[in-house]
Amino acid sequence: PVTAAPGPERPRRGAGVRSASRRSLAARPGLRGRRRRGTKSLAVAYEPTEEGAPGPKGAPWEPRGWREQLERIREMRSRRDAPVDRMGVETCYDRGAPPQVMRYQVLLSLMLSSQTKDEVTSAAMLRLRQRGLTVDSILQMDDVMLGQIIYPVGFWRNKVKYIKQTTAILKQQYGGDIPSTVEELVKLPGVGPKMAHLAMHIAWNRVSGISVDTHVHRITNRLKWVKKETRSPEETRRALEDWLPRDLWREINWLLVGFGQQTCLPVNPRCGECLNRDTCPAAKRR
Repeated sequence: PVTAAPGPERPRRGAGVRSASRRSLAARPGLRGRRRRGTKSLAVAYEPTEEGAPGPKGAPWEPRGWREQLERIREMRSRRDAPVDRMGVETCYDRGAPPQVMRYQVLLSLMLSSQTKDEVTSAAMLRLRQRGLTVDSILQMDDVMLGQIIYPVGFWRNKVKYIKQTTAILKQQYGGDIPSTVEELVKLPGVGPKMAHLAMHIAWNRVSGISVDTHVHRITNRLKWVKKETRSPEETRRALEDWLPRDLWREINWLLVGFGQQTCLPVNPRCGECLNRDTCPAAKRR
């Protein structure tokens, strides 16, 4: 309520015009959502419009046609003959080793795989396993020898340092095992979010999030599976987890990595061979 000032009340200049304006707005519901001084703003529910426009409040965003595109990628990956299928991290550890050793080998292969082709990572892991790849064997190995074994993986000098530091932490703080949470894994030297989520998938058989590498980052941006263009794999991970059903989180990395190795290449992608060439926004520009 408004308290009148003492003395006779004078009509304010233009009051009649404003009163008429308010009555006019009240009779026009389409304009009542406009914010006005002294009134509460009303929520506006958007009706379905073209792709990219806001949907009803609470409705999750998802890219148009993504399920059909996913099925076609599955079809293109059905032969399982990409490098990741033959020499990826899931093939690099000793499945007959004790669980604790196996998990350590998974983590080590992930650390080696950064900025490195699967073929090179697989060969380096094989050489390490031939020497008995355990926490203790790495701690007993000098840096020069470790470097010679893992060469030519990308940034091998840094990886020697990170492997030694991480292995010492595992020995001292985790009894030779690897952490069982993403939060603890990413604190280890040389371990990033992509490696941590894959370690959770492979070593602990737990789905903690989507593992996004350069292939997943590139392809999901080309397909417009992110609401707006993302600039880093970690940004892409968060964008995908906002809408992609959780039961697909484990599969999506394997699918897109192999697809990126064979068809959706970083340079000169083979759009003519892609089953999604008619619906991929990137292919239409080529």
